[in-house]
Amino acid sequence: MSDHPSSRDESVARVLAAFDGDVDAAVAALRQRAVTTEGERTAYATPAPRPTKPARPRTGRVIVEVTDLRKTYSIGRQRVQALDGVSLTIDEGEFVALVGASGSGKSTLLQLMGGLDKPTKGRIVIDGADIGRMRDGRLSTFRNKTIGFVFQFFYLQPFLQLVTNTEVPGMFAHERRANRRQRALGLIDQVGLSDRARHRPREMSGGQMQRAAIARALLNQPKLLLADEPTGNLDSATGASIIDLFERIRDERGTTIVMVTHDEDMAARADRLIRLRDGLIVPDPIGEIGGTTSPGVVPASAGEGEVVA
Repeated sequence: MSDHPSSRDESVARVLAAFDGDVDAAVAALRQRAVTTEGERTAYATPAPRPTKPARPRTGRVIVEVTDLRKTYSIGRQRVQALDGVSLTIDEGEFVALVGASGSGKSTLLQLMGGLDKPTKGRIVIDGADIGRMRDGRLSTFRNKTIGFVFQFFYLQPFLQLVTNTEVPGMFAHERRANRRQRALGLIDQVGLSDRARHRPREMSGGQMQRAAIARALLNQPKLLLADEPTGNLDSATGASIIDLFERIRDERGTTIVMVTHDEDMAARADRLIRLRDGLIVPDPIGEIGGTTSPGVVPASAGEGEVVA
């Protein structure tokens, strides 16, 4: 028997390296692909699209454009390069998943897209506006009108009823109470929480609180919804129901959704997957073995994706 590693062994090694040696994460990703063997050749086939809908083509109308984005943090004398030259575009109405190991830069990228932090270098254009050039006051107003945020830990005010929690973005926008209340109640109904409108967060389950947080994020009718680990504190069934809700929001409202997640199963539900590692967009290990060569991009439902790199 030869001591030289086979091409299959090398492929497995590349997959494990891409997941920083995390076998569980690698196995979860590989389960998204079916293994077929023809003689000495092993191929990983793209999963069939969900039977309920065809793969979604990209619209070509760009809402997020990131160019040569870099972010460096200083911790004492140490400099940490969180992002090291990321460039990408995201179209209106896309549902995109950002995936990668802890420390890969995916949450930093999401925060910069949302104007919650400033880049060290590079350009971020959201809906035609260069947010890196905005002063704080203008950025705050732009963010409140254009971007909605959903976080892992909900951040609902514990002393407010659900309907009032949902109204909070409208308060910052100085909207009339009657108008924001009417829209809040409509959103609460759309996320399936009409019977909880007068309840406080402590009276709701984790899944209900995340639905409430999504309703709140949609109050000002944002064009872009940014979600940071929105299913991280939920069981798999409840997490899947949150992804169902995101799909409805995309389909019915045309909202662009960018989601950070560690969960490969949840990421596979998105229209497009962008993988980061060490602050860079990298080729997806599964797609690379199967023949997909676009850097860091896997069409999650058999549609094509693109990253400008």
